[in-house]
Amino acid sequence: MKRFWEFRNQKSQDGGPDERVLELNGTIAEESWFGDEVTPEIFKSELLSGSGPITVLINSPGGDCIAASQIYTMLKEYGGEVTVKVDGIAASAASVVAMAGDKVLMSPTALMMIHNPSTIAEGDHRDMAKAIEVLAEVKESIINAYALKTGLSRAVLSHLMDDETWMNAKKAIQLRFADGTIGDAPPAEAYAYSKASCQASLINRLKDSEPAPAGRDVRRLYDELETLKRTI
Repeated sequence: MKRFWEFRNQKSQDGGPDERVLELNGTIAEESWFGDEVTPEIFKSELLSGSGPITVLINSPGGDCIAASQIYTMLKEYGGEVTVKVDGIAASAASVVAMAGDKVLMSPTALMMIHNPSTIAEGDHRDMAKAIEVLAEVKESIINAYALKTGLSRAVLSHLMDDETWMNAKKAIQLRFADGTIGDAPPAEAYAYSKASCQASLINRLKDSEPAPAGRDVRRLYDELETLKRTI
């Protein structure tokens, strides 16, 4: 298993004891933890080898949901205070890990993304139906973590996941996925980009628009996109 984590100690800025840091970089478990009895135990033993507050630095596009679930649970059960700092991106499974923080901070330039779980399946119609059933249960388990952190309803969270929602720091704070920004720096303007909503809105606008001369098609589409970007 390729390591995607690193525990280290760093000097405290206020002259106090060294601070424990856990860095999560890149894909979370490129090889699934499902059925892996060794790697999770190594991670757990390293986590419990120290005590006191720990800072978790996340810059990850996501990865294996089983690994994310175990890391989330280990951090929630850790005896010390857990501060999560998203310095790049916490997307997909990495956003689940971020929810384990007693405090979640984001860089003003960081992003968080949540979406529906996905899988690869093969077989007959019964296998496909079973895959859909499993995905639905996985989604519900992910919503559990989001709901505990944000206090948002399951229906709202499900809709955000359906739309593959990207959040900058300010929007993540507004939706309570995050508690503040790193270094108390003011975040950029709030936005949440929904791929599905953006596509549906553009299609509906184009359907409702009047036919234009061929020479103006490109300009009209450009204007539609510019208008749409100002509304999402």
